[in-house]
Amino acid sequence: MFKGFKKKNKTIHSTNQSHTPNTPLVRSLDSNIESIKHLIGHSPDVVMHSFKMGSSGKAAILVYIKGLVNEKTIYEQIIKSIMLELPKIEALADPGSKEEKMKDAVLMITQSKEVQTLEECIEYVLAGDSALFIEGSNEALVFSTQGWEKRTPEEPPSEPTIRGPRDGFIETIYENIVLLRRRIRDPNFTIIEYKMGRRTKAELMIVYIKGIANQQLVDEVKRRIERIDIDAVIATGYVEQLIEDNFLSPFPQIIATERPDKVVGALMEGRVGILLDNTPYALIVPVTFPMFMQTPEDYYERWMYSSFIRLLRYLTISVALFLPAFYVALISFNQGLLPTQLTVSIAATREGVPFPSFVEALIMEITLEILREAGVRLPKPIGQAIGIVGGLVIGEAAVQAGIVSPIMVIVVALTGVSSFAIPQYSLGIAIRVLRFFMMILAGTLGLYGIMLGFIIITVHMVKLKSFDTNYTAPFVPYRSKDWKDFIIRMPMMNMKQRPEMMKTQDKQRKS
Repeated sequence: MFKGFKKKNKTIHSTNQSHTPNTPLVRSLDSNIESIKHLIGHSPDVVMHSFKMGSSGKAAILVYIKGLVNEKTIYEQIIKSIMLELPKIEALADPGSKEEKMKDAVLMITQSKEVQTLEECIEYVLAGDSALFIEGSNEALVFSTQGWEKRTPEEPPSEPTIRGPRDGFIETIYENIVLLRRRIRDPNFTIIEYKMGRRTKAELMIVYIKGIANQQLVDEVKRRIERIDIDAVIATGYVEQLIEDNFLSPFPQIIATERPDKVVGALMEGRVGILLDNTPYALIVPVTFPMFMQTPEDYYERWMYSSFIRLLRYLTISVALFLPAFYVALISFNQGLLPTQLTVSIAATREGVPFPSFVEALIMEITLEILREAGVRLPKPIGQAIGIVGGLVIGEAAVQAGIVSPIMVIVVALTGVSSFAIPQYSLGIAIRVLRFFMMILAGTLGLYGIMLGFIIITVHMVKLKSFDTNYTAPFVPYRSKDWKDFIIRMPMMNMKQRPEMMKTQDKQRKS
């Protein structure tokens, strides 16, 4: 039935096709509808609209889920067309198959496809499409009628920018693809679609630019995606944890972003993007540590300003990681390294404090983390007040009570402010965890412990990979050409080649 109907030009892969039964539809309309009712008919939002087709009066039922579809499209472009246009075509056309007449009446109005199995039909209905069942046909006609409410693209609150685009990804994957296509008008922009999760069957899309991205990288991403076998994939965080190289590492190996321009910039470098329906975050693979210290705004400003800001970021990440540990080490073990006047000043401020410097630092850092977490979970206006005012009040009260010293409050405050300068939230979490690790080493071994911790972290980062790309590139292994966009961003006219580490097919940005 419906021979000759044109299907959508895309390939859909399922990560668990072998687990899905295939029950063929039958020619009895009542039997098909009973099967539908048995599987999803218990839900009150499932609509089964019955009507008669054309002059023949053949029974038909349109099945859809209220709230997931555009009901105006259903009534005006499907039901109205079948009931009003089909009789006109029957009167004018030569006697022929009802299927061909149905195609003339409906197919030209909306996207449609043929479905032969019950499970595939239900999958489309649950995704917001409508399925038409006709008496005497063992196939269903599925119409694209998705039309749920969605928010408009707006600037991501987690990645603000002063100079740059103000749009961001939303929870609808096809709207996100449009945001990318508006920026990449290249026929080589390639999309591979998957269905993720045995029960959620969420749409996931791998995007890359054919002719730039290394095909081995694309194949590796596809292999890891196809290996996922899980009941539910709700957000890209699930995917990130299931495809990363080292789940024991504190460092993120995949970048999550809400900014379309950031994804486009990564694709132009030969990287691969991963988008998932119902989440505004896209993933970028592979990544290196320097990428977490960069923002799209670095490329919208002149190179001198961008380079200066990057240097500040590397300084702030060092402060966020090492400053409390250095304080503990110098106060507890290595007082001789401090100038005499500074030592006397610190000793005076610590007079009456009942705890050693390590316990003092631990109390303040844990208090800071509690305030930060409370500020995130509370409503935004209240959360900001809790984070700022709460920190000031508790810090001042702790000093007045003699529990901590004033200089400890300064150290913790400077550490907290520095951690906010890290562009990527996921890297900020890693630094917050490693800060406690460094404090423990400093509290037990002094400066020797800090050096030991630095060596451990460095060795781990050098060994770490993201989709076969060295995490510390272009620093280790050393690639001089890629240093043009490392700590210092060189002028645009000097950045003619794509990153050497990506092994792209098209190595030149411009001739």
